[in-house]
Amino acid sequence: MLLFSVVPVMASASSPAPSAQPAAVAAPAAKQTVKLPTVESLNLNLQSAILMEPTTGQVLLSLNADKPLPPASMTKMMTEYLVADAVKNGQFGWDTQVTVGENASKQIGSRIFLAAGDIHTVKELYIAMAVGSANDATVALAEFMSGSEQEFVSLMNQTAQKMGMKTAYFINSTGLSRADMPEKFRPQTDKETVMSAKDAAILAQHIVTEHPDFSQFTTIQSYKFRERDTAPMINYNWMLESNKNIPNFKAYAYEGLDGLKTGHTSSAGNCFTGTAVRDGMRLISVVMGADSEAHRFTETKKVLDFGFNNFEVQQVAAPKAVIAGHETVAVDKGKKSKVGVVTDAGATFMVPKGTNAPAIATTVKLDENSKLVAPIAQGTKVGKVTYVYTINGMQPQQTTVNLITSEEAEKAGWFKLLMRAIGDLFRDLFKGIKNLF
Repeated sequence: MLLFSVVPVMASASSPAPSAQPAAVAAPAAKQTVKLPTVESLNLNLQSAILMEPTTGQVLLSLNADKPLPPASMTKMMTEYLVADAVKNGQFGWDTQVTVGENASKQIGSRIFLAAGDIHTVKELYIAMAVGSANDATVALAEFMSGSEQEFVSLMNQTAQKMGMKTAYFINSTGLSRADMPEKFRPQTDKETVMSAKDAAILAQHIVTEHPDFSQFTTIQSYKFRERDTAPMINYNWMLESNKNIPNFKAYAYEGLDGLKTGHTSSAGNCFTGTAVRDGMRLISVVMGADSEAHRFTETKKVLDFGFNNFEVQQVAAPKAVIAGHETVAVDKGKKSKVGVVTDAGATFMVPKGTNAPAIATTVKLDENSKLVAPIAQGTKVGKVTYVYTINGMQPQQTTVNLITSEEAEKAGWFKLLMRAIGDLFRDLFKGIKNLF
């Protein structure tokens, strides 16, 4: 059982007052009891799994989530991210033509049978990668971007480090095992590509937040790459909501699901990074090591249902809030000796559904060695406020915002400063005489 009670940590200040008043305190609410299912109760038949809310980064469910495992074609999410980023930054366009090289033409596994010298647009190859998980299209894009696949792999690993992925290590752009790569183009290392479920979720988080148009590719149900092709490629993602009317897939279609990437090799088993949005809340799930194609989707449903059925995003602290006990800070040489301060942003956490006024711990830290001397502009940073929210059985959620001045602090005139100095002198003199006795 989880017990939640209101703790008076702040009051909203939508329009900062010239002289800050003590923060208002909400009337205590009745304690709530919120019960969450355990991970064990889901009976997940997987090597690892994770559930994340991307705007807060909060992990809602974790099963061996930090264990590095072969990710198979979920590796292609990094290739997708980097190519989309290059287009977004103007490095090239979706209509830019790509000439296929030898390495791409020799790829095995899922492919669209590209030949060396073939010419296709970035968009055509990207769709083949995102929809059909085509290894040859993926390598063609990697070589186009960086000159060689191994140069592109260096960029993948550097980007993983920047994203804070702790275990991810890539040896190619596709997720194929080293032995399945064309011999001529294998890296010197005997290592294999690995990535934890948490790292896969972090990568997916960057995709959905930095490239919110990702679904224009990931929701394509089928795609005919060439006019002469006898049949289109079919999206490996059976859970797409749009599959609800497709006889073979309707049992797996999931409301709101619009991505992201499947994966399968003999060493990885069946994997899937999924993402779905309901009532304005998006969740990211990762399952690794499922024992069949179908089970990677049925297990994903369990994970996503856990999130959508039990959690909601809630703003627990408003922006421009006055923090109780820290309504003002001292100012030297100002018309007033103090200036009001407020937070520059709010705080949003994942809370169990039905939770009212969750108990938030608040810590204020004023900037060191930053004596405020007038004049001071409105919005000047004077410290930080850290909010922490804890749910039993989960890692504490934490966010830090700035504490800023809510108004301008004007400098006092010379006469007022003189009078203040004289007053301070006599106060100090009186204290000195008083201490003699």
